[in-house]
Amino acid sequence: MTILVLLKEEGIAREGSAYLRAFRGRGERAVSVHPNFPQNGNLSQLLEACPEPPALILHPEDLPLMPRGLTEVNIPTACFQIDTYAYTRKRIAWSMLFDLVFVFHPGYDTAFRTAGHPGAHFIPHAIEPSLFEGEELERVFEIGWVGQTRGPLYRARQDLLPVLSRSFRMNDWRAHHGPEQMAQVYRQSRVVVNIARDDFPQDANIRAFEAMAAGALLLTSLPTELAPIGFEEGVHFVGYRRETEITPLVRKYLIDEPTRRRIAEAARDKVLGEHSYDRRVETILELAKQDGPRFLAPARSWSEEKVRLAYLDYFAGNGLIDCASNELRAIAQLSLGEAARGTGMLARAWARRSLTWMTGAIRSARNRSKTKRQDDS
Repeated sequence: MTILVLLKEEGIAREGSAYLRAFRGRGERAVSVHPNFPQNGNLSQLLEACPEPPALILHPEDLPLMPRGLTEVNIPTACFQIDTYAYTRKRIAWSMLFDLVFVFHPGYDTAFRTAGHPGAHFIPHAIEPSLFEGEELERVFEIGWVGQTRGPLYRARQDLLPVLSRSFRMNDWRAHHGPEQMAQVYRQSRVVVNIARDDFPQDANIRAFEAMAAGALLLTSLPTELAPIGFEEGVHFVGYRRETEITPLVRKYLIDEPTRRRIAEAARDKVLGEHSYDRRVETILELAKQDGPRFLAPARSWSEEKVRLAYLDYFAGNGLIDCASNELRAIAQLSLGEAARGTGMLARAWARRSLTWMTGAIRSARNRSKTKRQDDS
């Protein structure tokens, strides 16, 4: 079976590459996009390059790429919406171009269906078991940490991690960790404290699954998305409601070695058995093969101008101004009403780009001024 995956393998995110490996590990032929393919190119060109007609076209959200013709092709299409809690309304609009949409956070499948997409399904994050195989490593870190710490969405991490590092033996949490380094740190950690994004503290993020797969005790905030996914507090993880509870809980489970091991091992067994990329790929292919929901994209029945408006919205939302402008010119030939809506979308995209440029210019000027003062002193 051939699966056309709408990503370029050079420089793709780790999750996208993991799905490619999982498809290929099952013996499927997963075909990616040529590096020179334009972001708004024609799908027919990709299909011509496939060794055989694909059984599925999958958009894994790794990069802004939306080929023309998705609503016309006689092949099931699917997309991922990974950080579904961010820009949810936009994600719903873009997903209307696909037959199947896979959301990575519980409850959002219902929101997508309520908004009019009958092919929405929930799948959680996943792990690569091979990263966590091998002999048991000595757990030299009392707390392990891997993740992003810079930016306005991570102030809780910025505040908490220095405090924890003064109280417990930790790895270098400021360092960048690739997948292998991440697994090594987690396999050497007794406890992993999950501090999610400030705007979505209940997030069952990929690090939570990886920490459990490594056999570390996961300590995460409550409420948590892990509960509706099937994990139980006290059985698979330990929860905290206030940040002041973190240090006492870590100390408690460092002392209570049998309980820590029992919870960590139960979580590891569950994650390795139920939450691998191989299991996710099985689910995706099974849904794509079903005859009933084969062609569910609402946009398949839309007018050309409405389909183009969805493309424009996607390109504008991802900062692809030229692609969005091309769509607007085509829409203007078909519908003045939709062209007016598209003009608003494009204007907002220009405003965001200008704001980003101005913010960057101000930051650069401040850095140059700071460097000059340091040189002068």
